[in-house]
Amino acid sequence: MLDFEGVTPDEFVEYKGRPIVRQGDEIFYGDMSEKYYVYMLIMSEKKSPKGDVEIPDTIMVQLLDSKTKKPEKQKITHGLAEAFEFAEAWIRYNDRD
Repeated sequence: MLDFEGVTPDEFVEYKGRPIVRQGDEIFYGDMSEKYYVYMLIMSEKKSPKGDVEIPDTIMVQLLDSKTKKPEKQKITHGLAEAFEFAEAWIRYNDRD
């Protein structure tokens, strides 16, 4: 789980060294000044096992070209862990170009 305690507005929460920004149901992962970044849209949520919070369930993941903003790849995933694994793999693979 990500720990946001102590994060100032000038800092980003990171996953595997890349910044994450969430606004509502939208998540942006990666550096938008790089060749590619990832856009995620939370399409549905479900109750946690304890039933006390809603957690993202179905997530659309898109690899976007930073210049054109057009999606290069798209995938529907179930859960944030799967979404971030696809996102990281796509960015890492496409950074080799």
